[in-house]
Amino acid sequence: MSIIEVKNLSKNYEYYRKEKGIKGSLKSFFYREKLLASAIKDISFSIGEGELVGFLGPNGAGKTTTLKILSGILYPSAGEATVLGFTPSRREATYQKQFSLVMGQKNQLISNLPAMESFIINKEIYGISDSEFKKTLDELVGLFNIGSFLDISVKKLSLGQRMKCELVAALLHKPKVFFLDEPTIGLDVVAQKNIRDFLKTYNEEKKTTIILTSHYMEDIRELCQRVIIINLGVIAYDGRLDDLIKQYVRHKLLTVTFSGKGILRRDIEKFGEIEDFSANSCTIKTSRSDAKSVAVALLSSSLPVDDITIGEESLDDVIRHIFGEGR
Repeated sequence: MSIIEVKNLSKNYEYYRKEKGIKGSLKSFFYREKLLASAIKDISFSIGEGELVGFLGPNGAGKTTTLKILSGILYPSAGEATVLGFTPSRREATYQKQFSLVMGQKNQLISNLPAMESFIINKEIYGISDSEFKKTLDELVGLFNIGSFLDISVKKLSLGQRMKCELVAALLHKPKVFFLDEPTIGLDVVAQKNIRDFLKTYNEEKKTTIILTSHYMEDIRELCQRVIIINLGVIAYDGRLDDLIKQYVRHKLLTVTFSGKGILRRDIEKFGEIEDFSANSCTIKTSRSDAKSVAVALLSSSLPVDDITIGEESLDDVIRHIFGEGR
């Protein structure tokens, strides 16, 4: 069952070009050249119930614009978008009570008040009963372990603590669809992992449909089986993360450790491109098809090989490769 349907969606922005100098400034009072910039161009995709989809792309690719259209903040210039059968741009109250949008660089909590006060305000906005509010809040507080700072002013919380409270505030009304725009941006690795663990558990238990944008590839690798990659406003890839890696990862990395020192770089160069080298270890980059044969050749050589591990290029490298080729 499709929860989100996007068909030929586009969003254009008008801007004006002014000629240089005083003459150009005077001329602009009477005439300005109007231009159009396309944030997204004729994109289409559908997302089913309970899916957790990674929405990837460089800055300015159109990720946030798409999420804002799906949440009703922006009107599309062309095309259609429906979420839970609603048209977001109509901003119907019934729809607004069924989704949440959390942006890592935007606050929904009132900074001068404790988080608990914002939770109570959200309870009233969404018409949550006292019993349901207490039950849901206790569950979320337990999952995030934030009970010790609910009564502390939000502005005095760490970034990681604040983001946990932001997520709790967004989930109090049990949304069926959850849009997350860079939820772990600026967080330390421990806080990032806590957020990831929570989202994974919440998605599995509640079957909430989630779209996640992130520049941290660890977020995507840990949470998403499917990714949609957008670049320059168009969809560059839509499919399984595993298939993306298989399609675009052209090399494997062989990490070799030696039982003794004194290994020379020239002794290794014949086996492939050297990514890293030290006295007792090295990393060799080779084609996927040659990885096993290169490993066998190393073990059969006179080199004092102690261990060989074969790994993939990082997901960061895969994404950079796709964008670098303008795909």
